[in-house]
Amino acid sequence: MPQPVSWKRRLKNFLFIDLKTVAGEPSLLSVDPRLQRQWEEKSRYFKHDDELSPAGWYDRRASFFAEFGKIICIGVGGLFFDDDDKPHLKVKLLSNDDEVPLLTEFLAIVDRYPPGELTLCAHNGKEFDFPYLCRRLMANGLPLPPALQISGKKPWDIPHRDTLEYWQFGDKRHFVPLDLLAAVLNVPTRPLEWTGDRTSEVYYREHDWPRIEKYARDSMVMLVQVYLKMVGAPLVADEHIVMSD
Repeated sequence: MPQPVSWKRRLKNFLFIDLKTVAGEPSLLSVDPRLQRQWEEKSRYFKHDDELSPAGWYDRRASFFAEFGKIICIGVGGLFFDDDDKPHLKVKLLSNDDEVPLLTEFLAIVDRYPPGELTLCAHNGKEFDFPYLCRRLMANGLPLPPALQISGKKPWDIPHRDTLEYWQFGDKRHFVPLDLLAAVLNVPTRPLEWTGDRTSEVYYREHDWPRIEKYARDSMVMLVQVYLKMVGAPLVADEHIVMSD
């Protein structure tokens, strides 16, 4: 197993992120008519055991698509080490009903890192979190930071890490939720309360921010611990996990 001092160096300028997304509107009836027509066309190609109307599909799946969804919470996490080289994790949750100030706050965090030196890490980040962030930044007229200027780049020119990609071992069809991966790897974290497709329901029907933020915090901790387990680094002790204001 690598020595802790080597992990201190390898995890410098390393930021874990996790998005919580919801449908852009409470229901399909609230969506701009132009986008409604686009959703109705798109939903015709969805395949599932349940036969749902376009409105039903919107409630269930619009949050997965940046063209029809929005980000309500971004978890960010960074590792640091004490004098005994024990890892500590600092987690910050950015949450807002209004996506523009939320994304602006995220950009302010990213801008603290030297240009070209930031590495992001997420679960399914290369197919979801990173492109979703880019699309929502562009849709809101916000600039793409250097770390997210990834369009058109070759895979080996993008430094970001993806725990799902590690687990796939080249099998791009194989999807494993983060919660299942933590269980398979025997990572001692709390099971997540729900899966991402239920976030819209909790947000629009209950608007329960404490519950959403607890879900986001648990996801962030699980992501970090899974990554550390996969690369053979020591896990973070519970007492060394800090929530940042």
